[in-house]
This record gives sequence, C-alpha cells and structure tokens, in this order.
Amino acid sequence: CNFNMPRIEDDVKLDFKDVLIRPKRSTLKSRSQVSLERTFTFKHSNYTWTGVPIMAANMDTVGTFQIAEAFASFKMITCMHKHYTVEEWDAWAKAHPEVLPFVAVSSGTSEEDFKKVADILAKVDVPFICLDVANGYSEHFVSQVRKTREAHPTKTIIAGNVVTGEMVEELVLSGADIIKIGIGPGSVCTTRKQTGVGYPQLSAILECADAAHGLGGHVISDGGCTCPGDFSKAFGGGADFVMAGGMFASHAESGGDLVEIE
Repeated sequence: CNFNMPRIEDDVKLDFKDVLIRPKRSTLKSRSQVSLERTFTFKHSNYTWTGVPIMAANMDTVGTFQIAEAFASFKMITCMHKHYTVEEWDAWAKAHPEVLPFVAVSSGTSEEDFKKVADILAKVDVPFICLDVANGYSEHFVSQVRKTREAHPTKTIIAGNVVTGEMVEELVLSGADIIKIGIGPGSVCTTRKQTGVGYPQLSAILECADAAHGLGGHVISDGGCTCPGDFSKAFGGGADFVMAGGMFASHAESGGDLVEIE
C-alpha cells in the first residue's frame, strides 16, 4: 500500500495576537484626515466598487437585512445569510434599493442553493455572490465556482474558505474574484477542534494575499478579529477586505433572541 509520511512545518506562523504594528512618522495632523474608502476593480466581473472594505459575515444573526441597512450607510458590505426567501429578498430590495451595491447573496454548493441564487438575482440586482463552505479544498467546490462564473459572468464572486496560496490561485483561475481566507479562527468556528484543520490567520493572509494579487485577484481576511486593532493587522498583512461575525453580533440589527439575565 502507499503511505505518505506526514510533513511537519516548523517555520514560524503568526496570529494577530503575535504581532504589533510598528509606528512611523506621518504627515497627517489628525485621524479625521484618514479616509477608509478603497476602490477596487475585480478580475473577472470587471466591476469597479468604492467603499469601506469591511464585511459582515453571512452568519444567521449577523448577515441580516437590518445589518445591511446599517452597514450600507457607512459603505460597508454585508454578506446575507442563506435563509431569506426569494420573496423576502424581493420585498426588501424594493424598499431599500440604495443599499444593494453593498450586499452579497450567499450560497453553498448544493443544486438547490445554485437555483435559489439564480432566482434571487433574477429579481434583485446585487453585485456580489458569496460561495461559502467551511473548507474550500474540494474539487466539487472548484467546479461550483466555475459553474457560478459561467452562469453569472458580470457578478463579483467571493469564494472560500481556504488558507494556502496554491488553492487561492486555483480558485482565482476558476473564476473567483475575491478569495475568503480563514479556516478555524472565527469565534464560533469549531473546525479546528472537530477536525484539527486550520492555519494561523495572519500568516494565511500574508501568503494568500501574495498569491491572489499576483493573478489580479483580491482576498478577504475572514475570522479571528477580537478588537479593532486586529482589523488593522489584517489590512497590514495584505488583506483587501476584512470580514467579521462575532464582533458584529449582539446588536439591535443582528437578529436572534434578546435574553435578559438578572
């Protein structure tokens, strides 16, 4: 039988907690002079977007219509959760058309999800599709990216999650515009505990951003942020966008149940 010996990577890998940003001289007189807006043109969709590159994750108590309304007022993106019906999407979009440039419709890899995305996009014109699985290293996921690109050539496709450069390159070459980076760092993610799979988040960003940018793609750092400084470190590591879930949960707009504890 064939048996491949495991290989231990013993070079240093970093999480956000392992680093600080070294200060340097600046010509700015005040923080109020800083603009957080960026402008990106995406590789396959050729769509040009301007806004603040922070995203609310497509968790069911984060990626809500109410969060999207609040985020859009700051030109930030919300990846909606998958549980809204086509009819709910249609009614909300008609009531809030100004929000739509800052919204992504989310999907898994099932045929049912693929059809539902098509049905939503037939009624609602949003620029982003977020293809989301816990571990993006399957051939089926790559095939789904290709299929989605063929079906929606003008949409900007977000695909993930992965943590290594070679998979970033494969997804970009298969039709994804933005690759979502992170396996296991999220506050409610159990992937590392249940499967032992993962990668320190800052090192993942450094390696994956380099791979994506070399092909004209973009990356999102997804997960692991526990304070605003972690967003800064993610951007410093090369992330084009930073996505968070836990930090945007437990707000009035988040959905979920309100529990009062004496």
